[in-house]
Amino acid sequence: MGDIAQLQEKSGLAKDTLKHDYLCVRAQTMKLIASLSAEDMMLQSMPDASPVKWHLAHTTWFFETFLLQPHLEGYKPYDKAYQYLFNSYYETVGERHPRPQRGLLSRPSLEEIVDYRQYVDDAMNLLLHAPSAEIETGVTIGLHHEMQHQELIQTDIKHALSLNPHALPLDPEGSMHSGNSERLKAAEFLHFKGGLSFAGTDAESSFAYDCEQPKHQVFVPEFSLCERLVTNKEWLDFMADDGYKRPKLWLSDGWAMAQQEGWQAPLYWHREDGQWLTITHQRRQPLDLNAPVCHISYYEADAFARWRGCRLPTEFEWEHAAKSEECRGHFLEQGYSLPQPATGKKGLKQMFGDAWEWTQSPFTPYPGFKTPEGALAEYNGKFMANQWVLRGGSCATAKQQMRSTYRNFCYAHQRWQFSSLRLAK
Repeated sequence: MGDIAQLQEKSGLAKDTLKHDYLCVRAQTMKLIASLSAEDMMLQSMPDASPVKWHLAHTTWFFETFLLQPHLEGYKPYDKAYQYLFNSYYETVGERHPRPQRGLLSRPSLEEIVDYRQYVDDAMNLLLHAPSAEIETGVTIGLHHEMQHQELIQTDIKHALSLNPHALPLDPEGSMHSGNSERLKAAEFLHFKGGLSFAGTDAESSFAYDCEQPKHQVFVPEFSLCERLVTNKEWLDFMADDGYKRPKLWLSDGWAMAQQEGWQAPLYWHREDGQWLTITHQRRQPLDLNAPVCHISYYEADAFARWRGCRLPTEFEWEHAAKSEECRGHFLEQGYSLPQPATGKKGLKQMFGDAWEWTQSPFTPYPGFKTPEGALAEYNGKFMANQWVLRGGSCATAKQQMRSTYRNFCYAHQRWQFSSLRLAK
């Protein structure tokens, strides 16, 4: 894995639980695909997404390439062709199959990929008998990497199946809420004094990605943050006030994109018999008016905020507010396929889980950022241009991934993630 000495002792997984966590994460991936057919798992609906079968293979390739081949004596790769087929973007590892053509890989079969996973898991069981600090760190990175791909499995298959919505059964009542519940009261804004604040982490006692480091001081002017995410009902009000038809609300690039793509509502919304429906990867169902709006682009989020006379928070405002909040919300493990309405205590709600929150901050390196050595140099640093930071996680994010310093990032036009917004002033 190259020189990862600086990451040693930062794994966040104790030696006696490493094998257990490995087995749990790998099992969770297979649990996610239980309802999918082999045909489902071959679909690639756009270049930004990948087939589920490819995700199963790539996460396995990661352990084989970065752990087993350099550290397990006598290990023989399952198939040398997989080194090319299932590399993602690691240029230092070698050439790779073109990303937009992953859906053309009918071979190897799904059965062979499942066998590949078992082959690698058996070898990892041997490697984890007495792991060194370097192996511990590498396995931990591999597990967090697989958890990221669990989220991508959820979002990518949803996009693929959305292109054939009539193959999804209609649930008139909705799986969680019918959409007829009483409207939430008007959201309150909470004031924060601001001042000097620390952002990021040095990951001294727990895992963090390179883009979350190093911990550094920032000045955050006083600000106010909405207590909850924007709801579907509030988004319908935006639509009813011609939010998608008023260019003055939009950034120029956003307006051009909205016209080009014909945006009139969030992704996956459609009207049927006078009723707004949305989808999961399993069914169509009525829109829950109190649930957070999701599957919106940065451009849409920015336009809505301007319509409300507000703005998007910076990522440092968000982190300043979130660091004292308990990491509690609706995550992948709970099985929710859509974000849930805000409930409960006064104060900030939905800071973690349910839906990612767009910020107005560009995804750039923190002061003092250093690219890791070896293959991991290509993990996040190479993507720090022309993208925007999202915070907080979603109902498709594994809870073990989430912390107040976690930085997700997307291009401004992308909508297939569970992306939402929280207003700031």
